[in-house]
Order: sequence, then structure tokens, then C-alpha cells
Amino acid sequence: MKNRLVIIFSILCITSMIGAVVAIAEDKKQDIKPVDKSADKPVMKTKEVKDTAKPGTYYEYSAGSQRDPFVPLIVKADAKPAKGLTPMESYEVSEFKLLAILWNNSKYYAVITLPDGKSYTVKEGIKLGLHGGKIYKITKDSVIIREQVRDYRGVLAPKDTVLKLRREEEG
Repeated sequence: MKNRLVIIFSILCITSMIGAVVAIAEDKKQDIKPVDKSADKPVMKTKEVKDTAKPGTYYEYSAGSQRDPFVPLIVKADAKPAKGLTPMESYEVSEFKLLAILWNNSKYYAVITLPDGKSYTVKEGIKLGLHGGKIYKITKDSVIIREQVRDYRGVLAPKDTVLKLRREEEG
């Protein structure tokens, strides 16, 4: 009885492996498609090379769900400001200087100096920076600016920049 079970189990394993190999082979055959060469491309005279393919056909590669190897991995971001923006949206966030932080009973305000020398009073939610950043949070000694920046894959990801209040040393 035990030998019969072992034999039946072995037969089932072997047939399932054969089925998997056949399925993989059929899937690979679908990726390679013979196409008639004479209709699309002009014939060029080159050295004769022994080829196993039939004359007058060539094979076209279909990547399917894989990434295109000819598309660059690094996407260059445009850093030019669009026309009609406010002065605070015309500079990179890292170029801003935090001068002071003010507060009343309920809110914090910050005084920011731009590279052109002009100063602005800002509060949470104000847009600034080249990448559409907003002031995320203002604390006693810093301002957090959140921008949406494209990463190396081209996907938008949040980037936080912290501007710290520089206190001069007392001496």
C-alpha cells in the first residue's frame, strides 16, 4: 500500500513539472514574433553572416511589463520659474534666510529674506520655492518647508527643508 502511494505521488510530481516547463516554453515563444523584413526595412549590402533564421524574416523583441532599457534612469528637472509667480516662488528654498520668528496667542509668523535682499512675513500654508513648496510648520526656532520633488524614478515625493533661526553668540 505504501509503495503504491509513493509511485502515485511521484507520477503526480513529474507531470506537474512537465506542465510547468511546457507553460514557460510557450510563454517565451509569445515574446518572440517573426515579422516580414522586406515590407518594413530597406535591404543593405553587408558581409554575409550565417544565420539560423529563415531568409526574409527577423525577430522583434517585446519587453512586456519590463522597463525600457533605453529610457534614462535620471530625469532632469526643470528649475526655471514660470511667469507670473510671486517673488517668493522665484527662488530655491535653500537660498532663503530666516531672520526672525514672531508669535501671538495662537499663531507663529516668520520673517524670511530672499536672495534679492527683500524680506517677507509669512505664515503656515504660504506657497514658496521653485517646486511648489508650502510652509508646513513654524516653531519657536525653525520653519519647515515641504516641497514635491521628483526622485530618480520620476515619482513625486515630499522633501522637507528646515530653515533654522541663527542666534548670535553672546559674549
